[in-house]
Amino acid sequence: MADQAHAVPKDGHSGGTRREFLYLMTAAAGAYGAATVAWPFISSMNPSQDVLALSSIEVDISSIQPGEGITVKWRGKPLFIRRRTPEEIKAAEGVNVAQLRDPQADKDRVQKPEWLVLIGVCTHLGCVPQGEKSSEPRGEYGGYYCPCHGSQYDTSGRIRKGPAPLNLAVPPYSFTSDTTVKVG
Repeated sequence: MADQAHAVPKDGHSGGTRREFLYLMTAAAGAYGAATVAWPFISSMNPSQDVLALSSIEVDISSIQPGEGITVKWRGKPLFIRRRTPEEIKAAEGVNVAQLRDPQADKDRVQKPEWLVLIGVCTHLGCVPQGEKSSEPRGEYGGYYCPCHGSQYDTSGRIRKGPAPLNLAVPPYSFTSDTTVKVG
């Protein structure tokens, strides 16, 4: 009688194929369900359409006079574009780079000495420094001043004083003409 319980059917199958098939189908249904639940969460991590649309912008710089700057929004962050005066360029180029916290020569931060293009976010805690408008405080070095914690940047956007660890970031940009800069 014990032999009949383990006997192989006459058709040659071991009898476990139906159970294995059910396991396989259950695992496949579970994997499909997990993927269906996970997909919206994974998809939500992609950048939104408005961010993708602003991944690169072109800015008309023809109206900016020497010593003035503008702030535009790029990728949700302020972007500083400044037309520097000869005095600001001279001050930026005359700095001993070896004495800087984040050493970087002015020529490595600009494509044309007259134009400075920076992401306007303080590298300390993400505040927006002042200095684009002539009425705003510009700190001891004539560049940008972050009033939140006192970080001061020079006329090339390099950190000179205060708690910020790094220079203001330079975004990827190019001049498409004498009056237009493309950022991104």
